[in-house]
Amino acid sequence: MRIKFRIIALLFLGVFVTSCSEDKDLVVHSLSGFTLGTTYHIKYLSDSDKNLQPEIDSVYMAIIKSMSTYVPSSDISRINKGDTTVVVDHMFVDVYNTSIKVWEESDGMFDPTIGLLVNAWGFGPKGQLNDLTKSKVAELMRTVGLDKTRVLSDGRFHMDLKGTQIDFNAIAKGYTLDRVAVFFDGIGVNNYLIEIGGEIVAKGHKLNGAVWRIGIDDPKPDDVDERPLTAIIDITDKAMATSGNYRRFRIDSLTGEKFVHTVNAKTGFTSRSNMLSASVIAENCTLADAYATTFMAMGLNETKEFLKKHPELDAYLIYVDEDGNWKKYYTKAFAESLEK
Repeated sequence: MRIKFRIIALLFLGVFVTSCSEDKDLVVHSLSGFTLGTTYHIKYLSDSDKNLQPEIDSVYMAIIKSMSTYVPSSDISRINKGDTTVVVDHMFVDVYNTSIKVWEESDGMFDPTIGLLVNAWGFGPKGQLNDLTKSKVAELMRTVGLDKTRVLSDGRFHMDLKGTQIDFNAIAKGYTLDRVAVFFDGIGVNNYLIEIGGEIVAKGHKLNGAVWRIGIDDPKPDDVDERPLTAIIDITDKAMATSGNYRRFRIDSLTGEKFVHTVNAKTGFTSRSNMLSASVIAENCTLADAYATTFMAMGLNETKEFLKKHPELDAYLIYVDEDGNWKKYYTKAFAESLEK
């Protein structure tokens, strides 16, 4: 089933894994396929030959049943249709609580209830509205407000504002990787690399004892076919997610300036952003996913100030300067993980 969890375009990562047969007990296992509207690749070390595919598939299906807006019978789809009897599961609650955290820390820049405005401006999966006036934006903004939603004591999800649509597209894929990681941890698999649609969770090391290595695409528009790498990093016991709309930038017909539009969750209007992509390393992929999306809306300067206040996050940002040139910025810790 084709389920997409991301509204904006992803900066896909190339994953490179090497191993050797020095360890007699552990064996490299590989799984790959298609889920959540994209591909996945998993490498893990285990001394067991048990086929883990059914268990991992069950993780994917549980996430889809809970949070996919592309499945009419999912819990989130039923909630958005006005069904007040839906009792949400612990996964839904996990993602909701993390959304509240990032919403608070970003001063409302990250808001899963902004979906109607994203669609209206033509940046979402559904058709945009023509002649989007100030009054229409104001009308749609009446449905926005994560602070006006809550999980009730009996497990039902409540929204104060009529017509509100809750959408976890910008965070649920990262959470899916974390749930696969929880599964591995629970069965004693301590060395793995999980990749879904370019997002990563890495733990432990490869068979030869080295940490995992991943490559980040260079997003130059004229390199679509060759897709060279802009960076290679070493990563372990961390997660990384990337958001990008570098292939959707626009050029001002008068000034020639390159820019991208994002929807400001606090105003409902589109605003220029000089950010082309944001790769974020965090303790889990749920947070990395949410912050990567948030930084795309914030823009470069606000993101840099945010990162100063949150040293637990590391980021690699690609943006355009005032002259339309492509530039890169990364935190000190991220720079230390880059291969020289």
